[in-house]
Amino acid sequence: MKKTIYHLAVSIVVTAGLVVTSCNSPAKKAEKAKENVEETQQELREANADAELQQQKAATAEEWNEFKSDSEVKIKKNETRIAEIKAKMMKPGQALDSVYQRRINALEEKNNKLRTKVNDYERNQSDWESFKREFNHDMDEIGKGFEDLTIDNKK
Repeated sequence: MKKTIYHLAVSIVVTAGLVVTSCNSPAKKAEKAKENVEETQQELREANADAELQQQKAATAEEWNEFKSDSEVKIKKNETRIAEIKAKMMKPGQALDSVYQRRINALEEKNNKLRTKVNDYERNQSDWESFKREFNHDMDEIGKGFEDLTIDNKK
């Protein structure tokens, strides 16, 4: 009798365990599979976005060559303007103000830094959009510096 009760109890526990573990309905299984598919699709979208971002960060060869030639032209134009201003200041009758001379030297230094920046980017290309934005900003600052040379702020 004890053996029968023991076998009955064991079979009830085993049956209850099977019922509990096999309670995943087809709807739950389908839902879980759908979640896995959605996670996989999200990971693929993120990987594609990362790949597109990397492509955007690096400049194409054609884009780089065009940008480099344009920037070289602008830098040479700035050098010419600086040389003209220095030559003009050396003419007799023109007093060379030390503040004015410092401004000219600062513009010349900024122009040289821009040339170095272009050469450095060519060696180790990094974030293209950021580089282009910073370079154009610095070039605009030099242009404003040339404009400021002709304005007398002394009152």
